[in-house]
Amino acid sequence: MAKRSVVLVCFERVQALDLVGPWEVFTEGGHDHYALRAATPGGGQFGSSSGLRLIADDLSRVRGPVDTLLVAGGLGVHAACADPAFLSPVRRLAATARRVGSICTGAFVLAAAGLLDGRRATTHWGWCEQLAREYPRVTVAPDPIFVKDGNVYTSAGVTAGMDLALALMEEDLGRQAAMRVARQLVLFVRRPGGQSQFSAALELQTADRQPLRDLQAWIVANPAADLSVEGLAARAHMSPRNFARAFTREVGTTPARYVERVRVEAARQRLEESDAGLELVAKQCGFGSGNSMRRSFLRVVKVPPADYRVRFRSTKP
Repeated sequence: MAKRSVVLVCFERVQALDLVGPWEVFTEGGHDHYALRAATPGGGQFGSSSGLRLIADDLSRVRGPVDTLLVAGGLGVHAACADPAFLSPVRRLAATARRVGSICTGAFVLAAAGLLDGRRATTHWGWCEQLAREYPRVTVAPDPIFVKDGNVYTSAGVTAGMDLALALMEEDLGRQAAMRVARQLVLFVRRPGGQSQFSAALELQTADRQPLRDLQAWIVANPAADLSVEGLAARAHMSPRNFARAFTREVGTTPARYVERVRVEAARQRLEESDAGLELVAKQCGFGSGNSMRRSFLRVVKVPPADYRVRFRSTKP
């Protein structure tokens, strides 16, 4: 079987991991399956945003057939978007590629080239508002790890490009191959891309004081435990009133809201990865009942847990 040609498009001040991350995923997939090349305007040596020097082929000289065209992001993306000599070969290659995608702010390149018009797309959470503002014909989804719309794929920030590459590999070579690569690179296999690029542990701020930081980590690890204000206060060796005030001040939300977010996140993972019934998932994640979990899902995720499972269930091996 012929190798699949994968072209990763980059530019001066690219985010190095946007390029190297997917490259490593496809490389682990096997040299028998993928022929990789990086391409940049003019070719030769260029710099990443972190100062790492890279070498790539001349983008204008890349010819098809291209199976997969992926555009990286980085601090130089807006200068690249304003360069017709950069956008022209991107459009040319995209016109015949089997699938086209972007990593992080590479979505701006696809949008500038008109490849996202009328499509749903995502990018790094910090750039979603600007993408939507500058390209109103694009429906920007700020939450997912990656979005597939037809043969066009867009991923969230930086390391999400590796999630996207794993998903593309699964399409090509099957789940077992993707699982093997994920284990080798010590990655999670997250599919089908509906999972949030946010988490309670990342989106909410970490407490200033070590005891509360440790407690936050304990909550994430033990969603089914007694996470009442009284129970948490006892673990923190504080009075319930003083604990609630300190937690809210340092974390930016009440203990109850933080616990709800953690439990919903834990339930989402179980719904995506297991066959357990809703009542059992609710019990495992500390909800009093399936109805309680449903109310929390509607409040946090905006869909009931049963619908979430249908939409975002991982493919079985």
